[in-house]
Amino acid sequence: MKLISWNVNGIRAITKKDFFEDISKINPDVLCLQETKAQDSEVAKALSQLDQYHQYYNSAERKGYSGVAILTKKEPISVTYDMGVAEHDNEGRVICAAFEDFFLVNVYVPNSGQKLERLEYRKGWDADFRNYLKNLEQTKTVILCGDLNVAHRAIDLKNDKSNYNKTAGYTQVEIDGMDAMLNAGFVDTFRYFHPETVAYTYWSYRFKARERNTGWRLDYFLVSENLVENIKLSEILSAYYGSDHCPIQLEIKL
Repeated sequence: MKLISWNVNGIRAITKKDFFEDISKINPDVLCLQETKAQDSEVAKALSQLDQYHQYYNSAERKGYSGVAILTKKEPISVTYDMGVAEHDNEGRVICAAFEDFFLVNVYVPNSGQKLERLEYRKGWDADFRNYLKNLEQTKTVILCGDLNVAHRAIDLKNDKSNYNKTAGYTQVEIDGMDAMLNAGFVDTFRYFHPETVAYTYWSYRFKARERNTGWRLDYFLVSENLVENIKLSEILSAYYGSDHCPIQLEIKL
């Protein structure tokens, strides 16, 4: 089973580029998108030509903001939206597809903001989301993918010292949140297979960041520990453009 996760930074914008050609080339069994920045009907319209997939969307109440989607060739048993915490459930950030052997959760984790004004909120969000995943795990194993909006270690961003505790995505609060997730029994699949590899999934549109490879690794596939032996590969597909993020890929035998 080949799974792709991609923060598209606007579904209507990316579909005007090489998106459909890229998806045809990659040919995933499951495609998880984040930051669709559109309402459900607009996402459906933008993705209408991908008619070989069952499609599910979760959009924010606020227009043009956030939003996630799951497209899957195999129809899930059921699909649920949000994590059941009123404080968090109006921004279209979580969607979960239940399959026979596992839950697939697609997430777009909140950004802590330019001046870290949402850092305290983010701390609470991380704890609530972790509890949500652990509750799912009591029923069946979990595959989590998406933009987790954190560079976990110094290796995961170009300029670690100048960003530490100053920039959203690399504060101790966010690092602690990721540590807690891994300590709760989830495995960062890319790091599991590539412990020393410097590779990024996000580059700012400014300062020729992608050209200079001044990036961050913000996008992840995490899995329940008991799934690790089923994973065939976990890769970053940095050759694909169209967004300020590139897609990431997981291949798993189930």
